[in-house]
Amino acid sequence: MARTDQWRSVRRYLNEHRYDLAAVAQDLYPEVDHVAGTPLLCRSEWLPSRPIDLADLRLTWSADAKPPVWNGAEAEAQSICAGHSTYASAMAAFDSPRLFEDRFSYRLLDIALDERRMRYGPAAYFDGVNVGEAVAHELAELVQRGQRPKLAELPFRALVGDPTLLSQRPVLPAISMLTLRRDAQQGDMTFVLHWRDPAHVAHGGGLYQVMPVGVFQPIDDSPAARQRDFDLWRCVVREYSEEFLGTTEHYDEAFDYEQWPFYRTLTEAQEQGLLRAYVLGMGVDPLTFATDVLAVTVMDAQLYDEVFEDLVDVNPEGKILAHDARGFPFESDVVNRLTTREPMQAAGAAVLSLAWRHREFLGQF
Repeated sequence: MARTDQWRSVRRYLNEHRYDLAAVAQDLYPEVDHVAGTPLLCRSEWLPSRPIDLADLRLTWSADAKPPVWNGAEAEAQSICAGHSTYASAMAAFDSPRLFEDRFSYRLLDIALDERRMRYGPAAYFDGVNVGEAVAHELAELVQRGQRPKLAELPFRALVGDPTLLSQRPVLPAISMLTLRRDAQQGDMTFVLHWRDPAHVAHGGGLYQVMPVGVFQPIDDSPAARQRDFDLWRCVVREYSEEFLGTTEHYDEAFDYEQWPFYRTLTEAQEQGLLRAYVLGMGVDPLTFATDVLAVTVMDAQLYDEVFEDLVDVNPEGKILAHDARGFPFESDVVNRLTTREPMQAAGAAVLSLAWRHREFLGQF
């Protein structure tokens, strides 16, 4: 088989077996903690004892941060790239998803949730791809051959080391936000799920996920946008619009959050107590090293129905599940099934598990 054909075969296998491969990958790190019994890796200090209001997190910036120890250009990664200098360039040549742009991204340098603090520096989206998707490909190639490899048999993955050490690799976090529709009259909460289409996304294809989810990025690469969009809530609101309502992720140069009715509606609802957004922790996907801020929004049912009246069936990243019934019931058997027996992305399973753990807190308005 030609080199490029072999690469495509492994890439196809990776996209078709991400859930099973994540289970194999998690066993490579027996000394690393997990989030709430899910495959998602973490450090104990990443899991606060109670939810943290998203607005209480203070973001700081380090423009001159040291580069990560490993970046995907190492010799150990070259055999994974099919003759290209990086894994992202191999993907662009052989298997480019619909959404695949090397946009400016915020790189997580340090997090101290007990101090309500996160520190970031500059990066580009492909920085994460060059390490994360490369180590996933390396593992998939051996598993496809019928092996269950040890860490020592995976040269690039072994080189990177502990995925929870933020200085070792480019860490470009996404915000994985579970959205709970709270009906005070009925006394229940529900949520929708997202099926991520592997033909459209670079990460998590073929898996279920909470929604919205988005890499922490500005709307464009301009200096003004980088400064203005360095705000987790603004990122979340854009993702709500794009994933729930199917709006474009391309904004004009004159874009102003304060003049955007959708943003004003959600922000005012937050101020009025009709919407509450919390951070539950952070974790790392064992297969791809994708790092997620694990969060939940609890939204009043009437508000939810008004702002998401035009909820779409399909968006640019995949399909929305169960919206006709306003979502899956937030109940023990449903959460247990989704987190243990369904092909959920590790971060999504972790968010659901943590939200269930804090259900009494989240159910209060």
